[in-house]
Amino acid sequence: MAAGHWAGPGRGCASRWLRSCRLSPAPPAARRAHAGAAERLQREYDAVVIGAGNAAYLQRAGLRTAVLEKRHVLGGAAVTEEIVPGFKFSRASYLLSLLRPQIYTELELQRHGLRVLPRDPYSFTPLLEDRSPPRSLLLGNNMAQTQQQIAQFSQKDAQVYPEYEAFMEGLVSALDPLLDAAPVDTAALGQGSLLQRLSALRSLWPLLQAVAVWGHQLPRCLPARILDQWFESEPLKATLATDAVIGAMASPHTPGSGYVLLHHVMGELEGRRGAWGYVSGGMGALSQAIARAAAARGAHIFAEKAVSHVLLGRDGQAQGVVLQDGTEVRSKLVLSNASPQITFLELIPQEQLPKDFVRRIQQVDTRSPVTKINVAVDRLPSFLAAPNARDGQPLPHHQCSIHLNCEGTHLLHQAFTEATHGHPSSRPMIELCIPSVLDPGLAPQGCHVVSLFTQYTPSVLADGQHWDEQARNAYADSVFDCIEAYAPGFKVSVIGRDILTPPDLERIFGLPGGNIFHGGMSLDQLYFARPAPSYSGYRSPIPSLYLCGSGAHPGGGVMGAAGRNAAHVALKDFRHL
Repeated sequence: MAAGHWAGPGRGCASRWLRSCRLSPAPPAARRAHAGAAERLQREYDAVVIGAGNAAYLQRAGLRTAVLEKRHVLGGAAVTEEIVPGFKFSRASYLLSLLRPQIYTELELQRHGLRVLPRDPYSFTPLLEDRSPPRSLLLGNNMAQTQQQIAQFSQKDAQVYPEYEAFMEGLVSALDPLLDAAPVDTAALGQGSLLQRLSALRSLWPLLQAVAVWGHQLPRCLPARILDQWFESEPLKATLATDAVIGAMASPHTPGSGYVLLHHVMGELEGRRGAWGYVSGGMGALSQAIARAAAARGAHIFAEKAVSHVLLGRDGQAQGVVLQDGTEVRSKLVLSNASPQITFLELIPQEQLPKDFVRRIQQVDTRSPVTKINVAVDRLPSFLAAPNARDGQPLPHHQCSIHLNCEGTHLLHQAFTEATHGHPSSRPMIELCIPSVLDPGLAPQGCHVVSLFTQYTPSVLADGQHWDEQARNAYADSVFDCIEAYAPGFKVSVIGRDILTPPDLERIFGLPGGNIFHGGMSLDQLYFARPAPSYSGYRSPIPSLYLCGSGAHPGGGVMGAAGRNAAHVALKDFRHL
């Protein structure tokens, strides 16, 4: 546990439960992934995947595939871990929406145990204000009720909100076809064969359509400007702006950050665009379902198999990997779900790569504002703006993403500005989620797991200070103080906490700089340029080595698109070997 802090277990359900639990973690054998755990690692495969990901697509096409996961649990940042005994946390990523619809059906994830819990309502923003009770903004799928909520702050905003939703839907629909294929091969347009040129021209059509829709919107790609043109109510604008900056070292006033707003509304659940839900059993249940889909087709899946470097032949082609224990695993293809920085700056000798490519990877903006705090509590928080019922049972807003310190976009900008000077935000943006409201099995009876996605926190503190135990706990205490202002009694309900600052997210999950997307999602790091110009189509400068994680097109967010697209490209190449 990184910077784990334990409060005295002296209350209610928690004290009874903790007395009956082992305080030590489960042994490695008990923790190892179920899928493929009984298989023995062979010395040769058709394909090796570094980090769990797209093995099911490779295996179902007939390639003998092995997955090598560094940690004791599969899934990268999409994992479920019992950090506090009896409490199961989605330790890093915590909500699902962006996973491509094709992946659900092609891998039969529901048959392999995936169950998603939609949320309605889905957003709750309580306010701190001098009135009793304070107001709040609750957004849900019922448009009439949502408009009533918005009308508390602005009748005009309530009237135009449906038009805004339709506007966003139009932009997202234009981008959607670009997510499920490799970016256009610009080199083939000028240098390829006639067949390659025709294929590249055909693939240009979705891009041209997107540009036609998006062209006049690009100058407005500031979230604050977009929202200012639509709305006048600050609580509504701030709530919507959180989607534009979440995970990004950017404020609503940062140019180019408008794409992140779209990135977070382009997903869907059960056919509803922009919906986000909890995964039953935590995010690790999604990773397990994907692993089962791969194992059912014959893939070999291994945890605690850290890769030291990619094995290269004399011709510079990838021929497999070498594990940290010295074991060689040979393969015709190597696909890396690791970040571009780990893949190309750690697993490949620098002299084997073009200098301009190395320079580009080194220059990728990986700044992260995120500190994730996982909290075990013995009761639901009771907000001044929406007090709990006497029986303490969950109310509709408890299932939402609960936005704190979002009374206005100026607060988000102020929090960002503090971080750019090396100081954790004094009043950070907080997205508070309580998945155990819809998934009670995550916590002992009467208790809950709380996810706090907070920003802004710089990777390196002012004056070169590091995130030691004291700094971690000081920041977490300030976050808890903020929550206490909205929900008095929250601090005394805390049983345990797990604090993950940007350096912790990098160390534990391999997220470069702690960046949840493996690199910023700004316009200069997307499509043709992700991760580098001329290498956005999943192939790398090393023949037979492919990048298939969040650092590749179309980016991160538990989307699966990069892995699926990269598998198709690798399979095409494999047939020509």
